[in-house]
Amino acid sequence: MNELVKIQAVTSRYGISARALRYYEDMGLIVSTRSDDYAYRLYDADAIQRLEQILILRKLNISIKDIQRIFNTPGSAVVLEVLGKKVADIDGEVALLHELKDIVLAFIRQIENADFGKDSDVKLLFEKAKEIEKQLVNVDYDGNTANVNRLLDVTEKLNANKLPEVRIVQLPKCKMATSGAPSTSNVWSFSDWWGEYDKNRQNIHLAYAPMDFLYYDEGGFVWMMMVDNDTTSEACGGYEVIDFEGGIYAVCTSIDGDGESNDLVVKKIEKWLERTGFEIRKKADGYHYMGHMINPSDEIKQGLGYDQFEVFVPIKLKN
Repeated sequence: MNELVKIQAVTSRYGISARALRYYEDMGLIVSTRSDDYAYRLYDADAIQRLEQILILRKLNISIKDIQRIFNTPGSAVVLEVLGKKVADIDGEVALLHELKDIVLAFIRQIENADFGKDSDVKLLFEKAKEIEKQLVNVDYDGNTANVNRLLDVTEKLNANKLPEVRIVQLPKCKMATSGAPSTSNVWSFSDWWGEYDKNRQNIHLAYAPMDFLYYDEGGFVWMMMVDNDTTSEACGGYEVIDFEGGIYAVCTSIDGDGESNDLVVKKIEKWLERTGFEIRKKADGYHYMGHMINPSDEIKQGLGYDQFEVFVPIKLKN
């Protein structure tokens, strides 16, 4: 008999979140099952093997859309094509980085004798920079038969696949229904209730502000959804209604919406904040890194081939 593995055991064994598992299932990459005596997702050996394949491909930064192509096509032709393209992309980026390094070194050589403390040297530096720019525009280089603006070309190509810029948003104080104590089972139950609740207010999706957030605490995930200020716990199926403090958040979009992409986005936000007058609010103060699913419909997800997930990092002005 094919042994079924509980979702908690899968997340623990492979170090991924329950949300990532559900995401892979929503995208048609794996299939779970249910038993009569157990209310939550279970996975058989085939699903576990497929999950291992997914995790390997994600470690290689293969997109969800390409993973779908690989699984939907028999044989190894597509996976070889995808991996071959990945090698070519890496080679191209390495070449661009080497070229960018040469450009920066050339600029350093032009300015190494300048003194930023002297107005005359700063003016000379500006003229030297214009001269370098002119050289970059008009020079031919190996691998490109046309005259191009090398600096712009290199930086544009290096940034072509980067995540969107971080933005700062102010979330308002409000009432939130919450799934309760951190646990996977609470999140799934809350999800079922929310799905029914949300059907009656589809126009809410037209609002600019996100209506729900997911965050991880010790022991599992907690899901919150914005409700009207006079909403009671009884009206929310018995789920607790809390006062959400709101505040300032740094926000960036995770391209694929699974755990791997989210971790990269968090690192980008943390690095980006180093150059600003903000600092991250401590978890001890009651603030959490939160996530919000952008796509309100399957149509958008199908068009993109993946979900978009916004990561919210709580911040404040530096002391």
